[in-house]
This record gives sequence, structure tokens and C-alpha cells, in this order.
Amino acid sequence: MSFPVPTSNDPTRRFQEATDAARAALEAVIADANAAGWGTDEIAVALVEAARSLKDANTGDPDPASDPAIGDVDAKQGQIGRGELFD
Repeated sequence: MSFPVPTSNDPTRRFQEATDAARAALEAVIADANAAGWGTDEIAVALVEAARSLKDANTGDPDPASDPAIGDVDAKQGQIGRGELFD
């Protein structure tokens, strides 16, 4: 699945284009979920929660690509807390 490229720099038009593209993508996801046995209401609520979670994560860390890879963090230094080595 791919999204169309925005055709405008106008924020109102970009919002409408994004909304239209997202709706088309969600309709396809819901159709697949229905075919797998999920109800429309339950999958729609799950999608809203997933979107909220992603938005919250983006608010907390808007550029996760800049974070170090897990393998790049020393295990002892990467522990949460003050000086403990492992739980």
C-alpha cells in the first residue's frame, strides 16, 4: 500500500488529501479485517487506539530515527536507574 504524493503546499488542501488517502487505506484494512473475521466496529476502535498510540509516541519522540539502535547501546550504560547493572 502506498500513499499518493501531496499535490499542494496549502495546509487545508494537504489535510483533505491526507484524510482522503488515509480513509482509502483504512477501508482496505477494514475489508481485510472483515474477511479475517473481525467486526467493523471492533477493528475501527482498534485502529483509532493504534493511531492514538502512534500520535502519542510521535509527540514524545518526533524523530525516532535519530535514536541509537538497540545494539549500539552498552547494556550496562543502557539500564534505567542509577548504577544498577541488571534487574
